[in-house]
Amino acid sequence: MTMTFPQAALTIAMVVLGTVITRFLPFILFPASRPIPAYIKYLGEVLPHAVTGLLVVYCLRNISPFRAPFGLPELISFAVILVLHLYKRNTLLSLLGGTACYMLLVQLVFTA
Repeated sequence: MTMTFPQAALTIAMVVLGTVITRFLPFILFPASRPIPAYIKYLGEVLPHAVTGLLVVYCLRNISPFRAPFGLPELISFAVILVLHLYKRNTLLSLLGGTACYMLLVQLVFTA
């Protein structure tokens, strides 16, 4: 199914509009001249941890301890993330290291 030119132009315009709104809305709602509301500061402290927990559950949800490879690639990669983060305290390094570990394991070690 292909889009007509007006459909494609409207789709692109909507994506641009959505991007512009999400980029500028925080600056409009919370200008630098006013202090940041307490609930926004609270969300800034709490949401990163909540999202991390949600991602852990999402990533480990399909592990089956009764089917090969028994969740080993996920659990090994999870351990690599923990070790890297505890050792270097660098989130980006931890995520990249864990992702690289997982990709290597599923591509080279735990192939079907």
